[in-house]
Amino acid sequence: MNLQGRSSGISAIPRVAAGVVAVVIASTACAQTSRDTTPYPARSIRLIVPQSAGGSTDLAARGIAQKLSDALHQPIVIDNRPGAGSVVGTDITAKATPDGHTLLVVAASFTSSPSLYKKLPYDAVRDFAGVTQLAALPHVLLVQPSLPAKSVADLIALAKAKPGQLNYATGGVASASDMATHLFMHMTGTRMVNVPYKGGAPALTAMLGGECHLNLATISNALPHAKSGKLRALGVSTLKRSIAVPELPTIAEAGVPGYDFSSWIGLLAPAKTPKPVVAKLSSETAKVVQSAEVKNALLRDGLEAAGTSPGEFDMLIRSEVAKWAQVVKAAKIEVQ
Repeated sequence: MNLQGRSSGISAIPRVAAGVVAVVIASTACAQTSRDTTPYPARSIRLIVPQSAGGSTDLAARGIAQKLSDALHQPIVIDNRPGAGSVVGTDITAKATPDGHTLLVVAASFTSSPSLYKKLPYDAVRDFAGVTQLAALPHVLLVQPSLPAKSVADLIALAKAKPGQLNYATGGVASASDMATHLFMHMTGTRMVNVPYKGGAPALTAMLGGECHLNLATISNALPHAKSGKLRALGVSTLKRSIAVPELPTIAEAGVPGYDFSSWIGLLAPAKTPKPVVAKLSSETAKVVQSAEVKNALLRDGLEAAGTSPGEFDMLIRSEVAKWAQVVKAAKIEVQ
């Protein structure tokens, strides 16, 4: 479930060509303070992004890394390792020395991959230590204005009255929009038909052209069309209302209690990384993502800054892995 690539305040950081790339973000300070008894970090930090350069996950990682480099007094090297649905870069991190000098930025698809792929070279829970959730990108449930559904409850009733007759646009099988809709169907006992397109943008274009009945699009892409009246917004996908559109109810409060979906991004370290190192990374990264500059830059892309504790992020990963295992099994989703 990759985030949609868009330009933002963060994207002022130079983009690079796709492929295996290492871009050193220079630090503005040098030695650890004398009060710091931990020698970490002793050298530059390798930050693996398992997607191509230029996407939202990559751009967010670069913006955060620049500030984190200053806080940790060491350069941070961005290493783009795309391939096999993020498996390549993720596996490299799982097998890296657990000393805090190799880290991984992951998208929410990290927790659905164990159920979607028959065999992975790593275990999403056992082989990683959560550092912090960096940000969350809510989605918005959109429907055609011509559809007789003015609320989430109306849509559920309509879908139940016409099983298999409503269709939904997605960015492809097992994409963020597809998984979000499968979760919706799983929790409401409805059945609708996926119409996959080659990405979130084409899916939204199809909605604007009247080709599909509904779509769960990222909030940054959805709101302009909802505000113009071209599409009708029924609810936001996160448990809490979005700060970008506080008047729009959540799907959970509008008819599907407990529904929660976002295209979040987070920071992981290899398992067995020393707890003091993880704690320091988490604390410093949380300060960065909650700083006004980074927070506002993320918000321009629809991303809401997080900055959770290692324990909270570990709990999120475990719960998400379990949730998607149920959804994938019930829906019999398969990826090629």
